[in-house]
Amino acid sequence: MIRVRANLAHIKRTLRPLYAWTQATPASVFLDPAWDRSVPIYPGMVLSQTGGETVSLIGASGVPYGLAGDYVGGDGFDPLLDVGVNATSVWILGADAQFEVLAPAFDDTQTWTEPTGTTEKLVYAITAGTGRGKLALATNGSVATAISSQAVGRLLKVNSPSKITIGGLR
Repeated sequence: MIRVRANLAHIKRTLRPLYAWTQATPASVFLDPAWDRSVPIYPGMVLSQTGGETVSLIGASGVPYGLAGDYVGGDGFDPLLDVGVNATSVWILGADAQFEVLAPAFDDTQTWTEPTGTTEKLVYAITAGTGRGKLALATNGSVATAISSQAVGRLLKVNSPSKITIGGLR
């Protein structure tokens, strides 16, 4: 359940666990107090550890840690600021985890096509610019993008132009 003010009742989570209760690990973490909120974080965007139990939106030197479980400014909703505590959550994907991810938590300007046969399509995190933290494919013919050196997961299905299904790495 997501608790929002009445004027934000239309908001829905952009990360939806399909196979996660035993296939992924929800971790309790803290948003790094140094995070300047320069880019809104939507559930499903990629976080990296900055030390111990602190995380931040992935950057150029970050290593993917997991998928954000909460909003931090996305859609004008920032429950961490509302309650004054930096406690948040991150989903760490296991090999057989599956999640639906809705835009804008992934780069919907890319051409997403489903993998065919035994060919896997790996999903990475954008590490710079306004798309920072969003999921992206390694090859993007339309926009030059900086992506993480390590994959976050694998593309399983393209549900619609605004929804994809990803799985953990094998």
